[in-house]
Amino acid sequence: MDDTTDPLADEALPRARLALLLEHFSRLDDERESWRVMYPLSEVLLLLTCATIASCDDFDEIAAWGRHHLEFLRRFALFHFGIPCERWLRTLVNRVDPILFGRCFEDWIKALWPGRHDLIAIDGKTARRTHDKAKGLKALHTLSAYATNARLTLAQLSVPEKTNEITAIPELLDHLAETGQLAGALVTIDAMGCQVAIADKIVAHNFLLALKGNQLTLETEVEDYFRTAPADELVTRTTVEKGHGRIETRFYTASAVVDWIKSDRNYPGQPRFNHIKTLVRVVNRTELKDRCTVDERLFISSARLDIERLARGVRGHWGVESMHWLLDVEFKDDLSRYRTGHGAKNMAVVRRFALGLVRADKTKGSVKTRRKSASWDPKFLLKLLQIN
Repeated sequence: MDDTTDPLADEALPRARLALLLEHFSRLDDERESWRVMYPLSEVLLLLTCATIASCDDFDEIAAWGRHHLEFLRRFALFHFGIPCERWLRTLVNRVDPILFGRCFEDWIKALWPGRHDLIAIDGKTARRTHDKAKGLKALHTLSAYATNARLTLAQLSVPEKTNEITAIPELLDHLAETGQLAGALVTIDAMGCQVAIADKIVAHNFLLALKGNQLTLETEVEDYFRTAPADELVTRTTVEKGHGRIETRFYTASAVVDWIKSDRNYPGQPRFNHIKTLVRVVNRTELKDRCTVDERLFISSARLDIERLARGVRGHWGVESMHWLLDVEFKDDLSRYRTGHGAKNMAVVRRFALGLVRADKTKGSVKTRRKSASWDPKFLLKLLQIN
């Protein structure tokens, strides 16, 4: 007798989780006069979330998907007046406060995924077509905190341009700490975030920061150390990965001998890193059909020497870069031309959390295939929203 059961036969769990999302949406301020509201804000944002997961990348597609799946949506909210038109959707999304909107998703994910995150990668991405030269608007740059193991975006912050990352990262870290997301985590940041002030923000937990260019003196000293260090001061690990037509071999070398790091400053009062406990060097050898490339990267960390965890942190940071690639390829993030109001920021929020839900599912198939399946099959859409 086949004892397998349909995980969606009982909709109580996904219904409860969607109800929780609607509850978070209902906390958003709606400045409209309540007696004139035909389309409640919580219902419209539910439509926006479900349709974005289901392979809809602009407001025309979202409105059309909603009209075709109205009965499905009415299982979770009234939608008394049906689905609003594309123009109305755009107007409302432009008005919603992006910070509060993002907090709704963050609280929802935290409630459904309460476990501790071992690795958190922080990185930024620019939506290149959101600039407007005529109005003096620069392209939107979104900074994301990405849980590597869960493959979910925990929080995000929008800034006017990439150079603002240095000032925005401490703000994002403060928010993660306030919500308890940093507890026990190893935080990885690329070279732009390798700043003394940022490291001091994370020191209560653990950081793994890339050295490249912006800390030239320290980078040169660490490079020289690994070139001449005796073998008994070093711990090594090698990994090999095959796939996508290439073989990648990574040689990890780490050392806890850091007392030689100079404390001299280039100028009086210059800040310095005070909490370095481990140095890491990674040599990445990539073999393709017609060529072979080798590159070297250096890192500093406040974590004690654990070569396995540090290697996972270095490799795991690729996950947030992979997320950015998928946003461009599958969600058309770079083609987005939202330039008025808060539309660009709010859609950036929706895309990142939608991608996280799609990737968290273990169903076989690409992100594109899963999104298409969610658009065709409401049961599969519910499965994605369960976050099992």
